[in-house]
Amino acid sequence: MRNQRLFSSRNVVIGIVLAILMTALLLGSSFYAKSSSTSPFLIRFSNDLASGVSRVLSWPTNVVGRGANSIENLLSTFEENKKLRAQIDELAQDKVRLSTLEDENKALKKDLKLKATLTDYQTVTAVVISRSPTSWQSQLVINEGSTAGLKKGMPVLAGEGMIGRISEVNTNNAKVALISDTSETADRFAIAVKTANGSSVNGIVTGFDKEKNQLIMGQVTSTSDIKKGDVVSTSGLGGIIPKGLYVGKVTRITTDDYGLSKRVYIEPSADLGNIPTVTVAISSVGGE
Repeated sequence: MRNQRLFSSRNVVIGIVLAILMTALLLGSSFYAKSSSTSPFLIRFSNDLASGVSRVLSWPTNVVGRGANSIENLLSTFEENKKLRAQIDELAQDKVRLSTLEDENKALKKDLKLKATLTDYQTVTAVVISRSPTSWQSQLVINEGSTAGLKKGMPVLAGEGMIGRISEVNTNNAKVALISDTSETADRFAIAVKTANGSSVNGIVTGFDKEKNQLIMGQVTSTSDIKKGDVVSTSGLGGIIPKGLYVGKVTRITTDDYGLSKRVYIEPSADLGNIPTVTVAISSVGGE
């Protein structure tokens, strides 16, 4: 019992001594801080300890903050990328539309020039609205029909001359059978070569060279007077297409593999692979 009281008294004494020492250290540190340009060791130690603890505690917050900023920047970049892609798509579409309008503008200028030569015809200008890849060389569809006065058999022109005739008429559209149609069911186009000596050599369109974009004239009555550069036009012998519509120019004369049949190759007046607009010639001769 006595030992416990002694031990308790000793603890009290130690506590009092420690309190006195702490007070003395604080007072001494305060006095030293006032008289010295550097902080006392205890204050420096306390400040360094507090700073280290603050850095440790703030590290997770900084990491989360940087991660949030990175995610925000990534989302912002993604949205910006989407907008730029949309702008690129719009520019590509505008480029295609511009190219189409330029082609139509050039074709319309040629059509206007062509109309000036068709003094004996009324004309209707139409836009090509459909052309199937499977029948690219045989037909196309235009946006004018019976309401515009179109009839089956009427000649259709583009560029500087004839490219086909109306094969089917609907109310607001019509099909055009191209002069390059070489199918077995196609109605052959009767044409004639105007030679330099003033004579005419008759024949029909029997084929089309896709690689060179040239018409082939077969069943030729004679090739003795035909020369490269001679003008080819419709002969009117078919009874449907009027005589004298320009078709193209002679590029070369050959024979078949047996040397019997003559072939005349003709550069057409228009690019048959690119026909954005056409002109239909309306006359008392053409049409049913």
